[in-house]
Amino acid sequence: MNEISQAPTVATFDCRVAFAETLTELARTDHRIVAVCNDSVGSSNLNAFQKEFPDRLINVGIAEQNMVGVAAGLANGGFVPYVSCASPFLTGRALEQIKADVAYNNYHIVLCGQSPGMSYGELGPTHHSIEDFAWMRALTDLTILVPADPRQTRDAVRWASTANRPVFMRVGRFKIPSVTPEDEDFVPGRASRLRDGRDVTLIACGTMVSRALGAADQLAQKGISARVLNMTTIQPLDEAAVIEAATETGRIVTVEEAIIHGGLGSAVAECVVQNKPVPMRILGVPHLAPTGSTAFLLDHFGLNAEGIAKAALELVG
Repeated sequence: MNEISQAPTVATFDCRVAFAETLTELARTDHRIVAVCNDSVGSSNLNAFQKEFPDRLINVGIAEQNMVGVAAGLANGGFVPYVSCASPFLTGRALEQIKADVAYNNYHIVLCGQSPGMSYGELGPTHHSIEDFAWMRALTDLTILVPADPRQTRDAVRWASTANRPVFMRVGRFKIPSVTPEDEDFVPGRASRLRDGRDVTLIACGTMVSRALGAADQLAQKGISARVLNMTTIQPLDEAAVIEAATETGRIVTVEEAIIHGGLGSAVAECVVQNKPVPMRILGVPHLAPTGSTAFLLDHFGLNAEGIAKAALELVG
């Protein structure tokens, strides 16, 4: 996988490491926690977990539907399963089991979609996970979390252990910088305002948050004041923050490493059109993505600071 380019002075981090370390820490004190995976121990960074808790990691092999079914049985028995699997196969192959076994029963299961978006760039459309937001949003009883950096990943993993409800969480593969303020608490369902602005609001999630901040910097050089919201929770959406942004800035750009249909942009648009209609741009992937490095694909679809700034300029202009 090609390294995603960042400014040389900015430290970047692998959120899978934060996920695995936090899960191992939790398991030491909460004996209900188990990990369930699909022959993905290495790619999920669960080697240390397996070594420390060999009886609490269940590897079902390449059988994602069984994986979710096994997790449902464990949840029914009082355990808290963290299901770790590449997001395209977790959400695509096991969608029926997520609906019928997890959401319908309201089981406390944490579905961890590893390497989402276009992280597996060179492996092509079969391994791109750009539809997962749309599929998971259709299950209204599912909380959808999209941590934007290692700290939010740790906080999300901890919160999910006590959520007592079904949770889907994206865990990014390529390295990203930290964006969360040190004094900010993680509150599911609440957007984080990382920058204030009066001319346009950039609403981003996950890997796109740091890029939205970069776009805000570029816009500031042109005299445009951009608000930046980190929408860590797509479901339930922080509608109050969206309506406030629409009211106070009058324009909204959403950006996600996902298909533009049914995800973050759709959720924001549904809120805006029913409460405070304003001009919008929805940035993401418009169709099945071609094969190529992650860096190439993100640039190809304008999912970078330049592309986000350009969409905002179109609205403001």
